[in-house]
Amino acid sequence: MELGNVSQPVYNPGLEAPRSSTPGLVEMVHGFLRLVQPNALPVGGCIVAGGWQWGRGAARSCRVPVLVYELGFLVCVAIGLLFIILVPLVGCCFCCCRC
Repeated sequence: MELGNVSQPVYNPGLEAPRSSTPGLVEMVHGFLRLVQPNALPVGGCIVAGGWQWGRGAARSCRVPVLVYELGFLVCVAIGLLFIILVPLVGCCFCCCRC
């Protein structure tokens, strides 16, 4: 088995869409993922030999690019939590307080 150049891997131009019986659903999921996270992970000098070093001085500057990278997922989580809290509350108000 040939590993190639491990330190500088060469990637193929792109992935093929999986062949499935629901191509519309697959396109919708890929569209959502491209919308939420369009950029590559900014790893620059943030990863050190022992893993992520969040508490160290030099690695504190790495938090901002990673949080910006994850911003789409954070917004989706915030909207999801808002719906989880507000939908039952509004339903309860409509059921109990019919004005």
